[in-house]
Amino acid sequence: MRSLRVFAPVLAIVLAASACSAIGGDDDGPGEGTASGHVSKRVVLVTHESFVLPEELQKKFEKDTGYQLETRASGDAGALTNKLVLTKDNPLGDVAFGVDNTFASRALDEGVFAPYAAKLPAGADQLLVAGDDDQALTPVDKASVCVNVDDTWFAEHDVAPPTGLDDLVKPAYRDLFVAPGAATSSPGMAFLLATIAKYGDDWPDYWTKLMDNGTKLDAGWSDAYEVDFTQGGGKGDRPIVLSYDSSPAFTVGDDGTSTTSALLDTCFRQVEYAGVLKGADNPDGARALVDFLLSPEVQAALPDSMYVFPVDPSVQLPADWASYAKQPTDPWQVDPADIAAHRDDWLREWSDLTSR
Repeated sequence: MRSLRVFAPVLAIVLAASACSAIGGDDDGPGEGTASGHVSKRVVLVTHESFVLPEELQKKFEKDTGYQLETRASGDAGALTNKLVLTKDNPLGDVAFGVDNTFASRALDEGVFAPYAAKLPAGADQLLVAGDDDQALTPVDKASVCVNVDDTWFAEHDVAPPTGLDDLVKPAYRDLFVAPGAATSSPGMAFLLATIAKYGDDWPDYWTKLMDNGTKLDAGWSDAYEVDFTQGGGKGDRPIVLSYDSSPAFTVGDDGTSTTSALLDTCFRQVEYAGVLKGADNPDGARALVDFLLSPEVQAALPDSMYVFPVDPSVQLPADWASYAKQPTDPWQVDPADIAAHRDDWLREWSDLTSR
């Protein structure tokens, strides 16, 4: 069974391979005429550093469509969104994947994406961004950011694990929690939003108590999980970490049981989107790639390749997911309009109080 310990180096290799697999050229095949008369058969995908499309699926896309796929990955969803906004007048590629529901409104308000109403799997329309009347953003996957605990550590130390957000500020869990920061990572931002949803205007007071109780903030998920979490392979010393509802499916041991659990009362749901970039050199190829990301083959690969749930509910999940990748029935939510209106103020206040 795959574990996060195994997956991390594999992911790094795949990403390195993706980054080096710039495939260009203007050979035979379908393409799109540009203003200069240039016809491109290359499709450039701009995405975040956690994106993985298995090599066989990349080849299938290229074989089925005749387009050649080039992937450019860097940063997380927040960094990706910022980059797309800053380059909207000279887009970095043809299609982008990885803008999530915490940043979607900003990308839409800035006019980053062109309209494209992809044919969605049944039920996926519920994940469209509210107010995105042009359906510029297509939902591709979903997962919930949740507090995870190392059950083995708590059993060995004869300490009851926390059960919810309130517990994280109690003395029993002092110096045990690590999370990625809200200003530098999308799961960190999702966690901030979960606390805003639960505590309302009192969220700064909760975060003050959280920091006073020894919470450690890292730049991103990888540092928090792989380095500081006791189950992450980096010999960390913190048995409580911010991760995902799917994470326990990847810490299944030889006895067939998981060594970690997700606290499903702490979760904020993330949805990741793909969209055709406005001004793309190859909009036809971009639309073909968006459609491909919704294909049964890609949807079925998402759990193993990126630890996320497909938006197509007809896809059969891996066996371990049925037992250990439980989804919250009532995750915390914040209205996208409120996120768009208050994101900068919330982040500014969060940065001030977490840097004291």
